[in-house]
Amino acid sequence: MARKARKTRKQRVSTKKITTKKKTKKLVYFFGGKQTEGRAEQKDILGGKGANLAEMCRLGLPVPPGFTITAEACAAFQDLKGKWPKGLKEEVLRNIKKLENMMSAKLGDPKKTLLVSVRSGAAISMPGMMDTVLNLGLCPEVVQTLGDKMGNPRFAWDAYRRFIQMFGDVVMGVPHDNFEAILQSVKEEYGVKSDTDLDEGALHKVVKRYLKLYKKFTREDFPLDPMVQLEKAINAVFGSWNNPRAVKYRELNDIKGLLGTAVNVQTMVFGNLGETSGTGVAFTRNPATGTNKFYGEFLMNAQGEDVVAGIRTPRPIQDLAKQNPAALKELMKIRKVLEKHYKDMQDIEFTIQEGKLYMLQTRTGKRTAAAALKVAVDMVKERLITREQAVLRIDPSQLDQVLHPTFDPKSEKAAKLLTKGLPASPGAASGKVVFTAEEAEEWAAKKEKVILVRTETSPEDIGGMNAAQGILTARGGMTSHAAVVARGMGKCCVAGAGGASIDSNSGKMIIAGVKVSRGDWISLNGSTGAVYLGRINTTEPKLTGDFKTLMGWADKFRRLGVRTNADTPHDTAAAVRFGAEGIGLCRTEHMFFEGDRILAMREMILADDLEGRKKALAKLLPMQRNDFIGIFKALKGRPCTIRLLDPPLHEFLPHDKDGQQEIARIIGVNIRKVKEKVEALSEFNPMLGFRGCRLGLIYPEINTMQVRAIVEAAIKVKQSKTKVRPEIMIPLVGKAEELAIARKMVEQVIGEVFKENKIRKGSLPISIGTMIEVPRAAVTADEIAAHADFFSFGTNDLTQMGCGFSRDDAGKFLPKYVEMGIYEYDPFQSLDEGGVGRLVDIAVQQGRKTNKGLKLGICGEHGGDPRSVEFCHRVGLNYVSCSPFRVPIARLAAAQAALREKSAKKTARR
Repeated sequence: MARKARKTRKQRVSTKKITTKKKTKKLVYFFGGKQTEGRAEQKDILGGKGANLAEMCRLGLPVPPGFTITAEACAAFQDLKGKWPKGLKEEVLRNIKKLENMMSAKLGDPKKTLLVSVRSGAAISMPGMMDTVLNLGLCPEVVQTLGDKMGNPRFAWDAYRRFIQMFGDVVMGVPHDNFEAILQSVKEEYGVKSDTDLDEGALHKVVKRYLKLYKKFTREDFPLDPMVQLEKAINAVFGSWNNPRAVKYRELNDIKGLLGTAVNVQTMVFGNLGETSGTGVAFTRNPATGTNKFYGEFLMNAQGEDVVAGIRTPRPIQDLAKQNPAALKELMKIRKVLEKHYKDMQDIEFTIQEGKLYMLQTRTGKRTAAAALKVAVDMVKERLITREQAVLRIDPSQLDQVLHPTFDPKSEKAAKLLTKGLPASPGAASGKVVFTAEEAEEWAAKKEKVILVRTETSPEDIGGMNAAQGILTARGGMTSHAAVVARGMGKCCVAGAGGASIDSNSGKMIIAGVKVSRGDWISLNGSTGAVYLGRINTTEPKLTGDFKTLMGWADKFRRLGVRTNADTPHDTAAAVRFGAEGIGLCRTEHMFFEGDRILAMREMILADDLEGRKKALAKLLPMQRNDFIGIFKALKGRPCTIRLLDPPLHEFLPHDKDGQQEIARIIGVNIRKVKEKVEALSEFNPMLGFRGCRLGLIYPEINTMQVRAIVEAAIKVKQSKTKVRPEIMIPLVGKAEELAIARKMVEQVIGEVFKENKIRKGSLPISIGTMIEVPRAAVTADEIAAHADFFSFGTNDLTQMGCGFSRDDAGKFLPKYVEMGIYEYDPFQSLDEGGVGRLVDIAVQQGRKTNKGLKLGICGEHGGDPRSVEFCHRVGLNYVSCSPFRVPIARLAAAQAALREKSAKKTARR
């Protein structure tokens, strides 16, 4: 029997294997009280909005119930060319039924009416970029009954006209402006200014005209079946994932790899039921400054779009204490709950329906860079987060916002103040007035600085807002579209400048009686809300306080050093203030283009023989020496990598007839000689021509002058009791023999200058290295390293030669290449890790195999790009070097790379 029983168990197991079916992927998640299915951790499939609605339900906050259709369903919808994936319809119907049971109401039932909103919600917040439909489920029969039931017919008809307008615009593509024109005409007929002043009869008229407009554009009647309305609305939200403004927003904010948008279907609550109802948007801290103070706006007798669209100017959240103190008190409690739970500043949306508060959304709040720094530092002090978390929380690229100039106080005081609006996004900007997003993009493409002036912005303006130096709107508040998007971009913005009358068609604006036309200069102070006529001088930012604190933490966590690319004492001093630990690239050729220097340089190039060249170079020697003295003093003992002359000589000569005649006259040579020299030096491909180490090997007197200037300057500064650490870099080496010969020449000059000045060898160490910018040098780095103390990767030229295209010409096709997915990023902005990055990695491995003490850095523009900095950390470079204003960005990116590596190792050990 025992044997028989065992056999029976085997048979049962076998049968189970055969009959088990593959589990169908869940496409809809319910939220509401104890029946909530989703969690915050499911943001990738539920989107930020859906995941956080579920999480708020789990926290016991007052959230109207509903359900979320996953981003996976959106991806399938796109793949199926606009058709729903298998099983989605059944899941939606099942969740509608669950929602109807919970609310004891039903979609389309006049007696027990259920109305819902349909909103988008991607994993990464994209405010205003995708579509929303409110009040779904309304039809004339429901409207009539709803108005009678609530004792407020006006509310019901107002909700219906809003629904028709939103559904027509968002779902069916009826122009928004056409609806607005009808609404305005009815207000004029009834002699009222505000939408809220329209009575029930007037709203009947609006609805009637709206329905006529809808049929005219769509050639079909407005749908009465709520399930038809819902299906069309879901399709519209899915489709909005690929609308032009959403695509542009993802492109501008480098948002990649998402499935699509989730769709949230949620029970409607109404803020437009009268003066006991309202709606608002708030931040748990000030998003402009980071101050730990509840910050937001609200409107009574309004729906959510009224606040964010800028159609009515909202009231500060503190005023809610007069209107509904209980609701404000509850909001303050929720504020604390959310910050404690999410450990970050939250952006919330709420509605008050007849005195009762409901939470409609929470998400991580977008903020300015200054606010991000303050919030991070304050939350460490409050023990909400660690220092490591604070450093990881700041987007390095966002630091650009605190590194740019502000208005010079004296110039601002003297400027003509036109008006004051709301300080929606801090900073300062001057530019020529344009009135449309298209104009902003066109003018900016011609290198014009512009200020985009609008009555109010809309999501379609995203491209123009990005192109502009700043944004000015006549309407809207601190949480309007213009304000939120500008803060996220780091653009200066003044909103709600009520004194401004804007006529974009005629290209004119009247402010305080002053006419400002298209092309006129104005200036905006986004920190105060001031609008000035004309252009205002600026001053450089001062980096103190929270910035200094957070950067100090970053410096403790990073392994990579951070240097700067600087060619003058002024730039050097600025970079040191930003935290640069030395100069990684000093381009000596930049010193030759001023005044008498360019004349001496041209005299050297036009000389007939060695003696003539030496005579001209002797004039340049003291100038170069003084340059290096200034730089060494500004560095105060920090290292300085100086690149010997790199560009071809023809770049220093004039190529136009007038310029050639002028130089011939000044130097005292025949014009024909100048022309002949220009022709003789011209090259078919200068990038690959007679430049870099090739110049120094063929004309060693040039390198001799430069090395002598460096060493004499170093001795002079050392004698003044200031430490100096010069590093001489020989450019464009492709073969080890080039560096070996060039190094011998440099060492000979150093020895001569030491002997002349009685300097003991070893008392003033001078490193000699090379720039790795030729692919051949990268793959033969083991041979080159035998003659080098350091390598510095010149990734600008390494990218050009490695990828086979010119930085000056690639703009014609690279943007399309990125769009097509050939390159993930422009390889001149972020290092091409799969190609050029491999060359760097090979050179690192091969170079250190020969010379274990080889110091390695990068001095191309990639040194200030956060993604490239992380790559440099991974491959084991010693430092990165970038422009002065990008030094803090590189410092923070280096710290984040080290922290992420530490976290990954800890995870791997588990």
